[in-house]
Parts: sequence; C-alpha cells; structure tokens
Amino acid sequence: MTAKQLLNVTWPWLLIVLIGLFSTWLRYGFIEPPALAHMCDDPAHGPSSCGIRRFIVLGFNSYSFGIAALVASALALIMKKPAMAWLAAALGLFAVIMYCYYAGAVALLIGCLRLLRLQANRMPAPGHQHGQANRQVKTQP
Repeated sequence: MTAKQLLNVTWPWLLIVLIGLFSTWLRYGFIEPPALAHMCDDPAHGPSSCGIRRFIVLGFNSYSFGIAALVASALALIMKKPAMAWLAAALGLFAVIMYCYYAGAVALLIGCLRLLRLQANRMPAPGHQHGQANRQVKTQP
C-alpha cells in the first residue's frame, strides 16, 4: 500500500476522531458549565454565543441530532458513497455525545461498517501467496 492510499484510507477515520473531540468539548466545555448557563439566562445581557448554545440544547432536547444521524445512516445504506457513510458515522458520534444515545449508536455503527466496506471494496485484491495468481491447480509429487 502506498503512502497516498494509506492517507486516503485513514483520513476519514481521523476526521471522525476530530468530530468526537470537538463534540466532547462542545458538551463539557460549552453546554454543561453552570456559569455559561447562568450567563445565558438573560438573553439581552448574555454573550452572543448564547444563541448557538440555545440551538444546540434545543437540538438534543428534541432528539433532532439522533434523527439526523439515522436519516444519514439510511442514506448511507442506499447510496454507495463513502462520503455519505462518513457523514452517518460522524453524525452518529455527534449524536451519542450530545445525549441521543440510541439513535446515535445505531448510526455510528452503520456508518462505520458501511465506510469500512466501501473502503475494502476499493482496495486491490491481494496476490496469491504462492505466486499462482492465475488460479491454476498444480499437482504435488
């Protein structure tokens, strides 16, 4: 496997890890701290980031992140595109971290398995270990 092929295979997985790290920071560093929540109690005097925080809270309270992840995973099963499988896995991981556990876990599993299958289908077939790539059977003495 060349370095370019290895980069093409590992790049989507590294991005999924980065999505997970960002989602973790978003949950524990932006949504859950009580000081930020109290600053956003009064919308007139709160920081400008309170609108984004409110949008994210509404997203996981209405289970929208889980539904979006399930829709993406259904599309990943129908479409044979690695980008759609990656999106299903990334949205599934985001949904798991943002309190939509069941739908996010299903979407993460489907997205990862679909992405893995699509990547495996793009790999060249390995050669025969004994050098008989033409599949002819030779008798042994």
